[in-house]
Amino acid sequence: MLTSLALFVIAYFWRLRTIENFFPRFGLYLCAAITTYALLIATVRRVRAYGQFPCMAGMMIGMTTGMVAGFLTSFYVGATNGLFVGSIFGMIAGVGLGVWSGSSCGVMGIMEGAMAGFMSGPMGAMTSVMLLNDHVQAMGVIVFLLGTIMLGGVNYMVFIEKKGQVWHKKDSHILTILLSVILTAATINLMAVGPRSNSCSCNRFSVNKIVP
Repeated sequence: MLTSLALFVIAYFWRLRTIENFFPRFGLYLCAAITTYALLIATVRRVRAYGQFPCMAGMMIGMTTGMVAGFLTSFYVGATNGLFVGSIFGMIAGVGLGVWSGSSCGVMGIMEGAMAGFMSGPMGAMTSVMLLNDHVQAMGVIVFLLGTIMLGGVNYMVFIEKKGQVWHKKDSHILTILLSVILTAATINLMAVGPRSNSCSCNRFSVNKIVP
């Protein structure tokens, strides 16, 4: 979280503050995205710390992580850049994190995480685009809260499954920082200067300072 916030502050004073109406257009979605990445990466780190899980538990971990990652990230980007860009970004994040966490139980978990990320990517972007003229920001808060609850459920399930067991391994903090930087930088870049469809909410504002 601190890494992502530091990157956002640097980007804001370097380039983003010159963008007209930056916070009304992107502020809510960027803050939600930064928090979502922190929760997702922390969940994956905890899952990986315990090593292998039974098949059913590992499949649930992969499915839930992939679904939350794909839906939330595609919702945020879809609301600012449109259906296509949001879907692609959501699928990349959902499949990547779903496979990474689902690998805790082997091929079944990997497949479950990949399918969840693949399906939730387009669904999140489609939901945000359909709600552009009907309280899309309110829905963004709702889906963020629901995703947070689901990730909390995953962490609780891991606690129950591995109660009393010690961690087998712990990922380096360098990997955590690198993932945070990559996800946050990609999101900021897409929202601020990335391609967007004519139907996205950003077109309600002037984009002269973004698109030459």
